[in-house]
Amino acid sequence: MAKLIKNGTVVTAADTYRADVRIEDGVVKQIGTGLEAGGAEVIDASGHYLFPGGVDPHTHLDMPFGGTVTADDFETGTIAAAFGGTTTVIDFCLTDKGKPLRDSLDKWHAKSKGKAAIDYGFHLMIGEINDEVLAELPSIVQEEGITSFKVFMAYKNVFQADDGTLYRTMLTAKELGATVMVHAENGDVIDYLVEKALSEGKTEPIYHALTRPPELEGEATGRAAKLAGLTGARLYVVHVTCEQAVQAIAEARSQGIDIWGETCPQYLVLDQSYLELPDFEGAKYVWSPPLRESSHQQTLWNALKTGVLQTIGSDQCSFNFIGQKELGRGDFSKIPNGGPVIEDRFSLLYSEGAAKGRITLNEFVNIVSTRNAKLFGLYPRKGTIAVGSDADIVIFDPSAERTLSAETHHMNVDYNPFEGMKATGEPVSVLSRGEFVIRDRAFVGKPGTGKFLKRAAYKPAEAPATGSKETVRQP
Repeated sequence: MAKLIKNGTVVTAADTYRADVRIEDGVVKQIGTGLEAGGAEVIDASGHYLFPGGVDPHTHLDMPFGGTVTADDFETGTIAAAFGGTTTVIDFCLTDKGKPLRDSLDKWHAKSKGKAAIDYGFHLMIGEINDEVLAELPSIVQEEGITSFKVFMAYKNVFQADDGTLYRTMLTAKELGATVMVHAENGDVIDYLVEKALSEGKTEPIYHALTRPPELEGEATGRAAKLAGLTGARLYVVHVTCEQAVQAIAEARSQGIDIWGETCPQYLVLDQSYLELPDFEGAKYVWSPPLRESSHQQTLWNALKTGVLQTIGSDQCSFNFIGQKELGRGDFSKIPNGGPVIEDRFSLLYSEGAAKGRITLNEFVNIVSTRNAKLFGLYPRKGTIAVGSDADIVIFDPSAERTLSAETHHMNVDYNPFEGMKATGEPVSVLSRGEFVIRDRAFVGKPGTGKFLKRAAYKPAEAPATGSKETVRQP
């Protein structure tokens, strides 16, 4: 049935204006003032913003790690995302060395089929480059529509790839119009520091942070940026946490290197001191890269404001405190890395960013939705409210005030890292392709209605001239 959302304020990355939005067949059919219902269901959005649905470019749902599996799968994770205003997620498909990439993709399709309540796509991890991998990648990009590859520079002996693999992945990705994503930490040095700390009897959660200093994130970010400059590939640095990494990205962008940076809500509002909580409570805040000292937070906010960082992901990777995080009692290196953030990503950026004047409303939309859609081949189908775009719309009450808590969240996990934090603004209703997933703060969708999204490749430009800031490509 057609729908007409009336009296709301439409906010996109470029504009803010009062308008009615008519939806037919899952897409935005008409935007204007005083639109007639014409048989459509009328939804009154007076006093509310109409935001494009959030695009979360960084999730780990139903993912094995550290001898366990994340607590949220594609059903619970996407329902929680919808409650939080996110209508598209891009999840990381892990691969196994020596096995066809297609096997891993089949496994991730099986994990998500019949479960996702919102639309989703996959990034593909690259852990090795050989003739077999190189032979598979063209069809994965062109037929599967998976146009982003993830390379880990950390987690030695688990996920970490060497620099040769990263370099060859970049060369191949540029040819195919795929984006290379990196987890940028120096895994070799971290491995040494972890072993040293444990040998000295330093086993508490705080040592997770102390063995992964920000200098090692900055070094790896700079190294990846230089390789991107050599190859001309598009590079996307996930979960940036610190001043050193921001500086490396800023320097590379000033040289015309095609590099983009993501941060996450946890790095904007939490700090390293949380890992020092007593009774092993600090384990709740163990993820990688780790939380930093609070002085880095302003650097991250400034980088979002100035465009040095362009996106925000959740890095959703939830493990229960009881029975999962506890695997690391007596050995911080065995604490499963990750936290539950998918539900609060959208609201925290609004509350701490737009509502407090750190960023504008339009910048909020760009960071939480539009830029992700553009970078990952989904725009303008996703990431905006425009005629012809999917009707992924968040009806958002900017005056609502609430307290974030595990008691009220919808993630399948026994704690919330933002417990007790006050948030301004809340998604009231959320539509995915014109159908309500959340209505009046209640889930009315259906698991399995989310569609797998084949994403477009980008067209690599000629290598930019070194030193020219204007040559950085702007999706």
